[in-house]
Amino acid sequence: MSNFNRDISFGWFLPTAGDGRYVGVAPEREPTMDYLIQVAQTAERAGFEFVLIPTGGACLDAWVVGSAVMSHTKTLRPLVAVRPGLTAPVLSARMGAALDVLSQGRAMINVVTGSSVQDLEELGDPLAHAHDERYERAREYLEVMKQAWTQSEGLAASEFVEDGNFQPDQRGQEPFQGKYYQFKRAVSSPITVQKPHPPFYLGGSSAIAKRVAVEYADTYLMWGEPHEWIREQIAEIDAIRAEYKAETGSDRELRYGLRAQVLVRATEEEAWAAAWDTISKVSPEAIEKAQEAFAKTDATNQRRQNELREQSKNDKFVVGPNLWTGLSIVRSGGAILIVGTAEQVADRLVEYAELGVSTFILSGYPHLEEADNFGKEALPLFHRKWAQKQKQANL
Repeated sequence: MSNFNRDISFGWFLPTAGDGRYVGVAPEREPTMDYLIQVAQTAERAGFEFVLIPTGGACLDAWVVGSAVMSHTKTLRPLVAVRPGLTAPVLSARMGAALDVLSQGRAMINVVTGSSVQDLEELGDPLAHAHDERYERAREYLEVMKQAWTQSEGLAASEFVEDGNFQPDQRGQEPFQGKYYQFKRAVSSPITVQKPHPPFYLGGSSAIAKRVAVEYADTYLMWGEPHEWIREQIAEIDAIRAEYKAETGSDRELRYGLRAQVLVRATEEEAWAAAWDTISKVSPEAIEKAQEAFAKTDATNQRRQNELREQSKNDKFVVGPNLWTGLSIVRSGGAILIVGTAEQVADRLVEYAELGVSTFILSGYPHLEEADNFGKEALPLFHRKWAQKQKQANL
């Protein structure tokens, strides 16, 4: 499919660890129920289709938050995290199906295999220090979730209807035998509204992460990087897709997503001043602590963020037109900031879309005001510019 024939979707971010104008300091706003619902409703009005709800020791539980904001919005879709290995896959499938049913088909699943090693240790993950094995486990986990969804005829009338031995039934299920998960009987799950099941989002820049994404994800997520780096990542995924097709005969469609920060102001000068102000309260001690933590990561995508930061620090953290890595001195994850006027920010996003990115997950500080600002100033511009590109491509 041509890049220009894809619809572009936009998601926002829910600050479940707190919010404010500054990074690297205690949040000015607590992540209360009222505030998170307010951010979600603002994002919905601003034109965002979904919200990414983060996971980790510093965040409120994504499933609890997702259930809450789902019940206070009409079209906004909650993108909630599953942590393979930390909950049973059938339980996660049942939770996802319940969210899908209660939201009338809005559930989306973000597959998080890692997070910080400290968080994985706190959660008791035996694979906390085994990067590739976590993805191998995730492969089995997603297969079980998929089977629980697609082969289910609904929850059993009673847990005592069948005995404990597996008996093939009309659903055609077979016992699952994997390295990490084994089931000797058919599983039951609520029937999802979305068919064949709620979509999977999965990120990671390692070779095994990309392979698992090709096999199971509906959207492969990348953290914000310069356009040429994103071009290279998409080319790598396309090569893996070709290998997978040659091996299996299956040509699974895959969307490409980008996680980035945005900052829109009336002039470029105002935008850059606001960007620098965002990190103006970070202490040297906080920067040192963050750098130590980032250096210990086993995540390939975080290592790439580290590399970008080090390459750009002598250029005031600028890595391309309107692209800034300053937030990454204390912020992990997709920390690249797209800085400028609404026109400039829309142009940079259009350039990513031309490369094949069809899903953007954005955020800004504070998330309430910046969702509204981006929705009013930059999002309409992007849609007009993209419609023009599509028209030209189809002439």
